[in-house]
Amino acid sequence: MNHQAVTRPQKKNTNGIVAGVCVAFFGGMIGMAYAAVPLYAMFCQATGYGGTVKRATQQYADRVLDRDITIRFDANTAGVPWQFQPVARSITVKIGETAQAHYSATNKFSHATAGRATFNVQPELAGPYFNKVECFCFTDTTLKPGETLDMPVVFYVDPDIVNVPELKDLTTITLSYTMFPIEKNEKDKPVVSSAPVKGKSNKVSHTEGSLGG
Repeated sequence: MNHQAVTRPQKKNTNGIVAGVCVAFFGGMIGMAYAAVPLYAMFCQATGYGGTVKRATQQYADRVLDRDITIRFDANTAGVPWQFQPVARSITVKIGETAQAHYSATNKFSHATAGRATFNVQPELAGPYFNKVECFCFTDTTLKPGETLDMPVVFYVDPDIVNVPELKDLTTITLSYTMFPIEKNEKDKPVVSSAPVKGKSNKVSHTEGSLGG
C-alpha cells in the first residue's frame, strides 16, 4: 500500500513534466513556422540563394574588370493595378562597376493603392554575385490615383563571378521584379529616393519597348 501511495504521485508528476515539455515543443514549432518565411527571405538576401539578389555591404566592388556584362530588366504585377516597368530594358556595364537603373510605377486605379516588390535574378547561380546597394524591394509604397513614381535600383556585379566555371562566360543577367498589392494608409507612404550615385555613370546600351505588368 505504501509503495502504491508513493508511486502514484511520482507518476502524476512525471506525466505533468512530459505534458509540459510537449506543449513547449509544440509552441516552439509554431513559432519557428511563423519565423521561417522572414528568416528564409533574410537568408536569401544575404547569400543570393535561389536567384535572390544579394544585399551589398559596401557601395563599390574592390575592383572593376575590363569586361562588359549586360543587365536586362523585367517587371511584372500580381494583382496591383499599376503600370510597372523598367525605364530602359537593359544597360551594359563593366563587371565590378556600380550602376543605377530605374523602374517606373503608375497607379491606374481611381483611388490610392499600395504595393510591395520582390525580386530575383537569372541565371540563379548569378544571385550571390549580383549585389544591390539601393533597392525599392520589400518597401511598402502607396500611390495616389494617376501618380507616377521613379524607383531606382543601384547595384554592381561582383568581379568574383568570373571565377565560377559555370558563369565565367556569362554575358547577360536578368533582374526581375514582381509587384504585389498590400493594404496601407496613404499617410504612411514612404519616400523613395531617386538620387543618382555620386561619381558613377551608367552606359545605357539601348532603350526598347517597356515591359508591362
